[in-house]
Amino acid sequence: MTLPTRERRRLPAVHAAGRPESPPQAVDDAPELSRALAGRAITERDFNALRELIHRLSGIHLAPEKRALLVGRLNRRLRLLGLSSFRDYIELLENGKNANETEQMLNCICTNETHFFREPQQFTFLEQTVYAEWADRAARGERSKHIKVWSAACSTGEEPCSIAMSILERFPPHAGWSLDILATDLSTSALTRAVAAEWPIGKAEEIPGHLLKRFMLRGTGPKDGWMTAGPELRAVVRYQRFNLTGRAQPNERDFDLVFCRNAIIYFDTQTKTKVVNLLLGHLAPRGYLLLGHSESIFGLDATVRRHVPAVYSLRAGSGCAAAEPLPSVRAKDSSKCG
Repeated sequence: MTLPTRERRRLPAVHAAGRPESPPQAVDDAPELSRALAGRAITERDFNALRELIHRLSGIHLAPEKRALLVGRLNRRLRLLGLSSFRDYIELLENGKNANETEQMLNCICTNETHFFREPQQFTFLEQTVYAEWADRAARGERSKHIKVWSAACSTGEEPCSIAMSILERFPPHAGWSLDILATDLSTSALTRAVAAEWPIGKAEEIPGHLLKRFMLRGTGPKDGWMTAGPELRAVVRYQRFNLTGRAQPNERDFDLVFCRNAIIYFDTQTKTKVVNLLLGHLAPRGYLLLGHSESIFGLDATVRRHVPAVYSLRAGSGCAAAEPLPSVRAKDSSKCG
């Protein structure tokens, strides 16, 4: 998907004031350990208390070896708040009067690494199999020309924009099709960047050339070195904060596609089961659930059908997937965070 330099130069220009903060990069444990050692230490008791609090609020499971990572990410919050210990920070979070700080804490511990057109095998499956099915069924009057997609754990927006480019290329509005993408994430800081829809120009290499030229605009002046989503993409993607493990559920159902990639790897088995139940329960009867390549569902042969890796659909007559607990949901490295 590497874009040739000559094509990259032909990206349409866009003029805008201001420059967004650079998106966060993947975080490994070595820098976190250095920051943790340079900041405030944490006792075993307080580390376990924070782990339990984070799990209760977000479903994220932090393994014991993620202690340095947690301390490294939260030390800055303690400094900004003028707190001398993690015990003080925990008390601040637990007194029920600091919803904003709870939000900031979750922003710190969320990992927002993502890419355009991640999991290319899944996009190939959509383009070669699913889209053909939709077109045939619409031609026979068996489905509408309105496509609904939920991009759960959308991070900084690359995923929903990739989905939009792929679908709009095959099903343009002038042919009578319409597209609505709901993009949700737990992190408000990630959603802020997603709504801005601006990325470093280096990310253009992740987008096929013909889609890049049609849907993206190149920044100039203060925006030099950046690209932004064009109006076609902005018109079909809407963003909303949503906690996959919270009590609330999306008001909408019958999504043709539900993407939730590289999110359930952060959950324990019970939470994964709950989240996959939620996702399957919001699929249209002939919809597809797309997980990350390291995430798999086991024990559901009677309920779901597996297509290419980590792509599932409900079997005919299986009913609402959310009606009963799933036997088991697994992922490689369920303790991973960061």
